[in-house]
Amino acid sequence: MIDADALNILAAKPVLLTKLAKGRTLVLTPHPGEMARLAGVTVAEVQADRLGVAHSFAQRTGVTLVLKGARTLIAHPDGRVAVNTSGNPGMAKGGSGDLLTGLIAGLLAQYPAEVARAVEAAVYLHGLAADMTVRAANEHTLLATDSLAQLARAFRFQTRGPNGYLWIQGLPAELSQAAAFQEEFQ
Repeated sequence: MIDADALNILAAKPVLLTKLAKGRTLVLTPHPGEMARLAGVTVAEVQADRLGVAHSFAQRTGVTLVLKGARTLIAHPDGRVAVNTSGNPGMAKGGSGDLLTGLIAGLLAQYPAEVARAVEAAVYLHGLAADMTVRAANEHTLLATDSLAQLARAFRFQTRGPNGYLWIQGLPAELSQAAAFQEEFQ
């Protein structure tokens, strides 16, 4: 796992990334500014082609890349890219990336042979916990510790609605309201 200032060190010395990625699982979690420094482009260029930048960087360097932002992208060294649909703008605060990094590291430790699934699940659960948090408050006051308090609920959340359809985009309003009602009267 590489995040925050370690990404800036790698951006300054790209040869280190090549050495670190050789023969091991390496996950990078940059926001667009850090991604721009890593890729040697501008933030505007990253934002104009998030998918292309993430895809090519992951394939070229052999890392799993989590490009944070609206619709976080998870790019894998084999060329696959997953788009996360959970989360909200309130997550763009200090500490949120640390929570994500810890969650990814924890799932990777439990499922080292399933890197793609572990990273994608961590990103989704991180966003889902934040979505659950803002249902009770608002995204302007969201703190990473608020999301942390919702992780247990996120892990247990049933993603099938009453109609049997699988819900993969955050938290559906009717399920959120039903869950709140159930919790209030239990």
